[in-house]
Amino acid sequence: MNQRFAFGPRNYRLMFIGLAVLAAGFITMTLDSTDYGEGFLGITLGPILLVIGFLIEFWAIMAKPGGPVETPKPTQDTMPTPLATPPTTPVAPPTPAPRPTYNKPRS
Repeated sequence: MNQRFAFGPRNYRLMFIGLAVLAAGFITMTLDSTDYGEGFLGITLGPILLVIGFLIEFWAIMAKPGGPVETPKPTQDTMPTPLATPPTTPVAPPTPAPRPTYNKPRS
């Protein structure tokens, strides 16, 4: 049985890279030594890394899976053959059954 995954190896590599960039963004924001993280690391560099990480994750999900796609080669058995029998006249569809009637019981 040939097991297929939702994503290809390229997609998983991009996802792990995106997770690493996201982790780097959060770690960068915590490394800021100013009060309440209001320095360059906490307000500028960390959020930029987070946006880049989320863009990489989006790209990893939306990109086509990489890798070779196996397509079966046409063989004599799978090649289309001309019609061997002449076309027959169409048959009329059967008439639908009558609708049931639902009468309200009388009291």
